[in-house]
Amino acid sequence: MQKIVTNLWFDNNAEEAIEHYISVLGDGKVLNVVTYGADQMGEEGTAMAVEFELMGQRFVGINGGPMFTFSEAISLEVRCADQAEIDRVWDGLVEGGLEQPCGWLKDKYGLSWQVGPENLSDYTTGDPAAVARFMAKMLSTNGKFNLAELQAAYDGTDVS
Repeated sequence: MQKIVTNLWFDNNAEEAIEHYISVLGDGKVLNVVTYGADQMGEEGTAMAVEFELMGQRFVGINGGPMFTFSEAISLEVRCADQAEIDRVWDGLVEGGLEQPCGWLKDKYGLSWQVGPENLSDYTTGDPAAVARFMAKMLSTNGKFNLAELQAAYDGTDVS
């Protein structure tokens, strides 16, 4: 049982967002829906909280109203096996949203995501010169990562 569960506060579209995330990531499901009852802040019978799972992680989406919004102070990171997976996940999550620097994006619901390689730690350890080249390339990337470019920077064969 997962002991820490991330709760995500949406205005009134948690179910829509969750279905979108499940469709993009391809590995998820809704586990439970708690609805508003009579005399509660939401419309009776509509979803108040939706417990769901994405790629083995549990979350709760809350339809809490507009008083709180997402910021870049928290993001969800998806570590991808290869460029094809980065492309698929990035393209699905950024649709209707906003590309941001360094492999980050903000989706159409306002939630920030980082989409990068699953072997990121391979590039951030070892030869200090290689790590410095990799970090410089990564930090200067505007939008989606290109793994071949990141690898070339690490290897010292980057011609850009």
